[in-house]
Amino acid sequence: MLTWFRDRYLDLLGSIYIYNEHRGYTAIDRVLEAVRARYPDDAEFIAKVERHRADERKHYVMFKRWFELRGTRPLAVDRMFGHIDRFVEIMFGRTIDGLDTKEVIARDELFERLCHVISLTEQRGYKQVEILLANRFVKSDPQLVRIFEIIKQDEPSHWAPYDGWLKQHARREPRWWERAVDGFIHSELLFLKLPLLFLNPFMKRRTSWRDEGEVDPDRYSRKLGAHPA
Repeated sequence: MLTWFRDRYLDLLGSIYIYNEHRGYTAIDRVLEAVRARYPDDAEFIAKVERHRADERKHYVMFKRWFELRGTRPLAVDRMFGHIDRFVEIMFGRTIDGLDTKEVIARDELFERLCHVISLTEQRGYKQVEILLANRFVKSDPQLVRIFEIIKQDEPSHWAPYDGWLKQHARREPRWWERAVDGFIHSELLFLKLPLLFLNPFMKRRTSWRDEGEVDPDRYSRKLGAHPA
């Protein structure tokens, strides 16, 4: 029973993470396009966002290989289990796919809001990885431990470019209610959605990988000299 519980937990954990990593780098693609258009001469800012994107892609590939070694594919979780999906929906009143990235980047008050969303999400991710690295089920899987160690190492650089933009443009710190929204989304996932998913025997697995059909998804990893594994 304990073995089944552990395997189910890790299966769900990996499925949620691989969804969020894929959502991360594909969403950043749109941010990058807008950032290049508005700040074409800010090579440092662009490079930091590119690094963030490359890391998210690298993390996705690591989880993909983890599932491949298990001989299975992730459960077909959707944006209900995406932290930044929920954050964007609450803060902007629309889904990530429905967000007008060019409008957001063109208006400082909207880009400020997006920077807070990304920064708080990444900081939340760092804290969660620290917790997971102490989890006995995670510690029973050496490959998964290595994946989370790499994510922990990468994570601080992910909120740096957005915090840097806020500081450079003398924008405000996150408000208490924005932090509260971040905490609510995390609690909702941890205490409501994850238990429901755990107990759902009808949850299907994906029949394909999320990156199938993407054109040159590792372009930033190669540019920055990052390895996807």
